[in-house]
Amino acid sequence: MSKRKSFSPELKEDAAGLVLDKGYSIKEASEAMGASDSAMRSWVRQLEGERKGITSTKAKSITAEHQEIQALKAQVKRLELEKEILKKASALLMSDSYNGAK
Repeated sequence: MSKRKSFSPELKEDAAGLVLDKGYSIKEASEAMGASDSAMRSWVRQLEGERKGITSTKAKSITAEHQEIQALKAQVKRLELEKEILKKASALLMSDSYNGAK
């Protein structure tokens, strides 16, 4: 059974940069970095998107800026969920105190 390699976001950015900035072919870059052609294609597409300002919703971002954006989006989502929970708890407490005042 083959073990799947794990690559850091920094390595993915460097590898995709070989194709986008240095003129390497997908095949040359994937061989140089020890990655599959399909992984390299994916990294190149993702880095192109991130350079255009598109943050992936499916994969961990490659660039530091987009990693921060993903982390901030996750934090906003968590805070919005907490806010909803607090709203519901507050409404429940208010209805209990209103019903208890009768």
